[in-house]
Amino acid sequence: MASPVKSSRYVPAGGRAAFTGTYDLTMRLTMRERAWRGRLVRDVLEGGPTKVLDLGCGTGTLTVALEAAAPRLSVTGVDGDPEVLDRARAKAGAGSSIEWVQALAGALPFEDASFDRVVSSLLFHHLVPDVKRAALAEARRVLRPGGRMHVADWGRPRDPAMAAAFFALRVVDGFENTRDHATGAFTAMLADAGFGDVRVEDRLRTAWGSLEMLSARE
Repeated sequence: MASPVKSSRYVPAGGRAAFTGTYDLTMRLTMRERAWRGRLVRDVLEGGPTKVLDLGCGTGTLTVALEAAAPRLSVTGVDGDPEVLDRARAKAGAGSSIEWVQALAGALPFEDASFDRVVSSLLFHHLVPDVKRAALAEARRVLRPGGRMHVADWGRPRDPAMAAAFFALRVVDGFENTRDHATGAFTAMLADAGFGDVRVEDRLRTAWGSLEMLSARE
């Protein structure tokens, strides 16, 4: 799915440009997408936020779902890949109220305290540790006081089957950038970035390993 990010280079959907055309189909077939995306949308919208940032929005599936669930919501989708942003803009259901922005997670072009929520799905395991930390710092910077960060990404495998599935993904995606997820250290990275009330909201078994849904408060 990906090679690690070590500088300002963006990560295409699925980690490599060749996967972009089949990314949405692969997600539907292997990732139990309906189960966790629906839960993620509900978690993000809890409390009635008015401005949400989808960090590393990819082809825009989550961004569009957020807008559909709360039509008055201001949603911004950010990704570094211009091709996936074109696909996101053209996606069925993508309304004109969504703002699509090409930018990298570690250098967001927004003012401090711009959003009530920041959400990210399957982005952070593509980033090497230093870039992860920069992206988390940026996410916290653009959150308003009391805002929440929501992350859906790989967690530490809890049994041999999930360990084997995640090892196969790590062979493709890279071991350096997925190490914090394989060891369960990514949760601590949220706290180290200054977030509070860090929670594991749910875990789901998938074809590629254990997907964790995390939340934290600015």
